[in-house]
Amino acid sequence: MDSTVITDAISKQEWLEPVAQGMQGAVSGAYAAGGETGKKVENFLNGVWLGHPLHPAVVYVPLGAWTASSVLDVMEAGGNEAVGPGADAAVAVGLVGALASAVTGLTQWHPLEARSTRRVGATHALLNVTATGLFAASLVVRKRGNRPLGRALGWLGCAIVSGSAYLGGSLAYEQKIGVDHAPRENLPRDFVPVLPEAELAENQMKRVDAGGIPVLLARRNGRVFALAESCAHLGGPLSEGALEDGCVRCPWHGSKFRLEDGQVVDGPSTYPQPRFETRVQGGQIEVRAPEIPQNGE
Repeated sequence: MDSTVITDAISKQEWLEPVAQGMQGAVSGAYAAGGETGKKVENFLNGVWLGHPLHPAVVYVPLGAWTASSVLDVMEAGGNEAVGPGADAAVAVGLVGALASAVTGLTQWHPLEARSTRRVGATHALLNVTATGLFAASLVVRKRGNRPLGRALGWLGCAIVSGSAYLGGSLAYEQKIGVDHAPRENLPRDFVPVLPEAELAENQMKRVDAGGIPVLLARRNGRVFALAESCAHLGGPLSEGALEDGCVRCPWHGSKFRLEDGQVVDGPSTYPQPRFETRVQGGQIEVRAPEIPQNGE
């Protein structure tokens, strides 16, 4: 089956649009209301400190715990009552992990604007909320002694969260959410002339081409800096962004990178921008990829 059939069907559901917009607005508003602190929290939950999105790293906690609980429930239903406490503990661990998965997933998703991404993401979230509710109910009825109902609710929750995981994979692998969009291969290893020096004024940015790779040039305090021009977050054109205190901010979703080394200052990007070495030779600005250290040097 074509893997896009399901996501295409979801993206056509008009009723999801106000739901998705409401969810995104609530998350964006909460971070905006927090000011600098809100931005630091958002950066942390995006995974800026980690160097890649945090959501995929924590989502395995509820998935793994609830899978384990379902297996143990099968064993208990077959007569092995000794595994019951382990199944209950796995359900509880999954509930804690689900909270971390939810906040990191919403943080990663809320800036996105494409209709399909917005609606598929909203469906993914709604399914996860439903599954989490079922597992919470499962734990409650287990503790009240109705273990057959608790197991049934857990199995239903596991089925729903598995379907949600399929949509999460679609967001990552089909729609490239959370994937590095900056060019990192076939970068020029020798200096390539890209622009006459006189055409780059102080505090100005320009998009140039270096052997087929779009490059952002910027001049600040007399120095020329060069980064990959396509934003690592979703490929936004950095040359159409803004210079801010030795950094460039992407015009699409606000990711901010240091000109000096391409490191992320603000998300949602978690990947640094590839940096190029620059020099001026014969009145031409030339760039090349940094030399790769040899033998660990």
